[in-house]
Amino acid sequence: MSDSSPSSERPAKRARPDCSEIGVQSPRPAKGGRHKTPAQCTGSPGGLNSSVSALNPNPHICAMLTDFYQITMGYAYFKAGKMDDHAVFDLYFRKNPFGGEYTVFAGLDEVISLLREFHFTDADVEFLQEKLPPDTDPAFFEYLKKIDASQVRIFAVDEGSIVFPAVPLIRIEGPLMIIQLLETPLLNLINYASLVTTNAARFRVAVGDDTSLLEFGLRRAQGPNGALSASKYCYMGGFNATSNVLAGQLYHVPVAGTHAHAFVSSFAQGEERILALAANDKKGDIPAKLQNCEDFIALVKAHLKELVKNASSFTDSGVDPNKGETLAFATYAYAFPSTFLALVDTYNVMKSGIVNFCAVAMALADLGYKAAGIRLDSGDLAYLSVECRRYLQHVAESTSLPHIGKVTIVASNDINEETLYSLANQGHEINAFGIGTHLVTCQAQPALGCVFKLVMLDSLPRMKLSQDVTKITIPGRKEAFRLYSHDGSPIVDILQIDSEKAPEAGQRVLCRHPFFESKRVYVTPAKVEKLLNLYWDGAPTILSKKLPTLDEKRAHLKTQIGMLRSDHLRSLNPTPYKVSVTDQLYKHIHQLWLANTAVAELC
Repeated sequence: MSDSSPSSERPAKRARPDCSEIGVQSPRPAKGGRHKTPAQCTGSPGGLNSSVSALNPNPHICAMLTDFYQITMGYAYFKAGKMDDHAVFDLYFRKNPFGGEYTVFAGLDEVISLLREFHFTDADVEFLQEKLPPDTDPAFFEYLKKIDASQVRIFAVDEGSIVFPAVPLIRIEGPLMIIQLLETPLLNLINYASLVTTNAARFRVAVGDDTSLLEFGLRRAQGPNGALSASKYCYMGGFNATSNVLAGQLYHVPVAGTHAHAFVSSFAQGEERILALAANDKKGDIPAKLQNCEDFIALVKAHLKELVKNASSFTDSGVDPNKGETLAFATYAYAFPSTFLALVDTYNVMKSGIVNFCAVAMALADLGYKAAGIRLDSGDLAYLSVECRRYLQHVAESTSLPHIGKVTIVASNDINEETLYSLANQGHEINAFGIGTHLVTCQAQPALGCVFKLVMLDSLPRMKLSQDVTKITIPGRKEAFRLYSHDGSPIVDILQIDSEKAPEAGQRVLCRHPFFESKRVYVTPAKVEKLLNLYWDGAPTILSKKLPTLDEKRAHLKTQIGMLRSDHLRSLNPTPYKVSVTDQLYKHIHQLWLANTAVAELC
């Protein structure tokens, strides 16, 4: 069970621009200091569910967010008198996504929101009466009106933690019927949140810590709820900002954006405008004649003429700036002189876009402003970013405006994780990436595949068997621990029967593969971490009353990623991380396995 530790595939670090330089705005509270809920945004005082709150801005997180067969099973439990049997279920996944060796746990805050509001309204029960057979016992519907999560206990991994297959993300205990009704919503809340957070974290690992990542997925996401979840959890996964304004309002995620090709092409070549721009005279060194620039566009054109005239000193092929683009850039800079960032590939990047940008940047500099940067949305991103940087530095040297050579270069255009590694290998000058489709839709893998399995009922362990070993459940009420090496990196996660003594630092532990007898190893951990903590005990515990903020979960994840060995993090053939069981649990599994397996008889 020894592991090799090949070198990391992380690209070299690049200077990350300040977020304000790429059009990122941190959200400010609405008037009165509050952020409106979706129900308030639509003008509905209660929306779909009057339980909508700041903690739970999504009115669809409720008891009715379930599969119909949970209701029918619930009725069968009710008729059999089993509805109050004490059950223990594990929620976990079987395989890490995206061909990787780690996953990020996310969605716990929304699980707590669900438990807070878990009940069936009179309208809910009336709907279910219409859908169930007419001979359904009326007492069942009265029972539904009374249930809540007051008898439920939830043990969970801290949100934002790195997690691995087979280890319960959540252990949930309580009355069988109620836990069964919670299965579908819990899986819904955890599956996508963990998947997209993991996807975002992998993008962050691919570019390193010093490159900005912007989530641009709203228009490609699976509906408004998918878009909001993606924005929230991509930020938690390490992205710097989102284009999604509603996510910024609801979740306090920084928002970012510049302009589209349509903005550039909306300005005609022969169109003329006069725009006056006041100087930014904070430094007090703006020439008197420019303290109030009466014709900013004329100033831009004067610099453009100079750049065209001197183009031969940079390129033999010449430049041909599009005049409509010139006007578009000048107009956008007029609107945002302190954060001007231009999309330069509407016509031709090197012959027009980058030249027009520099002309506007020079005009802004005359008035005491510094342009923020450019965005590339098509073509060979590595090559164009290098050529643009060369031209920007050329202009900076020839005009004695060093900041122009250092402006941010943002790249977008259907970027995925593989693209990021490819760009790093080619060499580029990109400081920030805008990523949409491949990020929010998780095109590399559409689902995490979390499962929800019964492991104990009325103090008796339950086990699901299968010819596929990966689908056999590990029975019983279990605790989970993470064992760390002396260098601070996790070595192995170990499951044990809850009555066993917890492992201790400095004490040797026998770690066994749950199903294969010969796979075992001794580990002497330098540190031991308990993974499952009580978040709900019929009501919020101290942990769920003080759930970490999105920024705190984001910071926790960054720390967790930093602890993993580079060979677990790498995108290609990562070293498998080990999940084991104690010797006592191993024997318990195999005894139960044999007891529930019929002995074949040959004739």
